[in-house]
Amino acid sequence: MELSATIVLIGITVLTSYQAWKKPSMIDRWMFTPFMIKKYKQWDRFVLSGLIHKDQMHLLFNMFTFYFFGRVVEMFLMYRLGKSFGLFAFVLFYIGAIIVSDLPTYFKHKENYQYRALGASGGVAAAVFASIMIMPLSDICLFGLLCLPGFVLGLLFLIYTIVQARRGGDGINHDAHLYGALFGIIIVLLISPQSGLQFLDQIKSFRPF
Repeated sequence: MELSATIVLIGITVLTSYQAWKKPSMIDRWMFTPFMIKKYKQWDRFVLSGLIHKDQMHLLFNMFTFYFFGRVVEMFLMYRLGKSFGLFAFVLFYIGAIIVSDLPTYFKHKENYQYRALGASGGVAAAVFASIMIMPLSDICLFGLLCLPGFVLGLLFLIYTIVQARRGGDGINHDAHLYGALFGIIIVLLISPQSGLQFLDQIKSFRPF
């Protein structure tokens, strides 16, 4: 298996998540807690919270998804920006997505001392939707059973995320998913504006049967 920035980021996240499960104090310090960030200026929580996960299933789902879609974005950035700078840009893309996707949550809950969140979902969502912008007609399969073109599944996911974010109460930070997805789309368009036109051309040529 070729070593890539995607694999390195996954490896780091797996190691830090396992360490956090053994040390509750580490989870408390790294958890995304807007109230603590505001009160004690612990801005590092924006990044650290993306390196820990609730449990093995949470970690597996995020890293499994990131493995497939992160590599697409990594190769895209290396092609557009050159190998060395592309790799650096990919790491910034991932970390930046985790930070940016949590900003709306921070402003919404900075006075709520009970709110806590963790996980790399914002960064993973950014990778997924950046990949959809690059290859909108590539199938994405849910649990190996239902396969849909990326742009179709992406649209359904965005609708679901917006609805659930407004409804709330399920313990999932849907805002991070939404803003991570938007971050991924915007970054692709900023780096390669023609990707937007190519995306539309591919959508127009789509035939379900």
